[in-house]
Amino acid sequence: MTTDRAATADSTGTVFPRGLLFVLSGNMLLDALEVSVAVVALPSIGADLGLSLTALGWVVSGFALGFGGLLLPSGRLVAVLGRRRVYLAALLVFAVASVLGALATSGPLLIAGRFVKGCCAALTAPTGLAIIADAFPAGPARNRAVSVYSLFGAGGFSAGLVLSGLLTEVSWRWTFLFPGPVALVLFLFGLRLIPGRAPGEEPEPQPPVRSAVLRYDVPGAVTFVGALLALAWALTRGPGAGWADPLTLTGLLPALALGAAFVRIERTAPRPLLRTALIADRPLLWSALGAAALNGSYLGFLFVVTFDLQSGLGWSPLATGLGLLPASLPLAAAVATGMSGRLVGRFGPAPLIALGAWAPPAGYLWCLAAGDHPSYASSTLPALLLVGLGFVLQFAALNTQAMSGVRHADRGSAGALYQTSVQVAGALTTALVASLLAAGADGARRTALVLVTSVAVAGFAVAVAARAPRRGANRTVVPARRDD
Repeated sequence: MTTDRAATADSTGTVFPRGLLFVLSGNMLLDALEVSVAVVALPSIGADLGLSLTALGWVVSGFALGFGGLLLPSGRLVAVLGRRRVYLAALLVFAVASVLGALATSGPLLIAGRFVKGCCAALTAPTGLAIIADAFPAGPARNRAVSVYSLFGAGGFSAGLVLSGLLTEVSWRWTFLFPGPVALVLFLFGLRLIPGRAPGEEPEPQPPVRSAVLRYDVPGAVTFVGALLALAWALTRGPGAGWADPLTLTGLLPALALGAAFVRIERTAPRPLLRTALIADRPLLWSALGAAALNGSYLGFLFVVTFDLQSGLGWSPLATGLGLLPASLPLAAAVATGMSGRLVGRFGPAPLIALGAWAPPAGYLWCLAAGDHPSYASSTLPALLLVGLGFVLQFAALNTQAMSGVRHADRGSAGALYQTSVQVAGALTTALVASLLAAGADGARRTALVLVTSVAVAGFAVAVAARAPRRGANRTVVPARRDD
């Protein structure tokens, strides 16, 4: 295993490899930046490349679709090729895709680059956490490393809003270019610092090609990604062309067929990407749905607000980035101070989720009530603050509840399922919001906000349902299932 010479001992005497944590956290920061830097730059991108609102929606959704689509297969790829090889390759491809995206002269090239970067993030984000679990001994050292890693992820979104605002003032291309050199630097450090396989971990024996296709569930991965892409394409076309339009149906019908094929494949595959038994895990399912609604409604709302501020009120990109901070900065502060973890430890996840679930839909309803020409101070700012409150109360609680009853052997798959639902919801909601706005009908903005509010209300309903005891269930408090 590659060792990290940039290591110190913490107060307990435990060795703490700072260089390795720098690489892993730096890459996590880039992954978190990717969504927010694109949101603020959207109006400038559209004006420069002549892109419609629908295409601009894909600039955001492309990254999320790549991220969500490859999360389930990513664990299998890492098991086959090894953590070091996959992590470093993804970092290098991310750097190249950043440069190509910044040089893109058309929407399809830019969107393709965003999709590739999302795939890279799907390979590095969970792998980075797994590397931390092996490189840092259990106890204070690992807890500290995970806290730093989480802080870079939570703070990255907020930092991206400001950074994108600053760079877009010069050119939107800088917002897509700057991650490239940073990723390249991390790659060079990673060549020395990223460890190989965990101690005692042996590479999986490689079966013949035909057997490998089934063993590693390639059909499952292909049908899953295909279903997502077909559904997203249909959603972007439906509001403008009509849901009964032949081309719209050519997206919806394959999405349904591929989705059904994925379910069938997973039920019969010798080593499925997703064990169907996980879907029956109630805390995991409710948490995944709640987190999906929280993230999906938020990204859709940011899309609307960005154009409200820049196109409607004439705000600069920097002012827009600063104006969007009230929704994301409280979460970064809560993670940095450890408040999120302390709240979950004191009150438990379920009460916090129920307490926070009302805030985002209330904020969106507030914005809806303001009409088509909202004031930032009286409409948008209160909505953003309510959304921020919802994230502070729910973010850590949803993560904790999702894993509360999952066996140790299933935690990787459960985490991938949870994050997949978060990313896919963000991609699909943003795509549909963009297409509703692009349709240009009277009240298009209001219709888009109604969709955002409906997604958030669905999240509130999930939180209420999760709190309700099942009929006939034993109400005696029992410990969570032990890890196997």
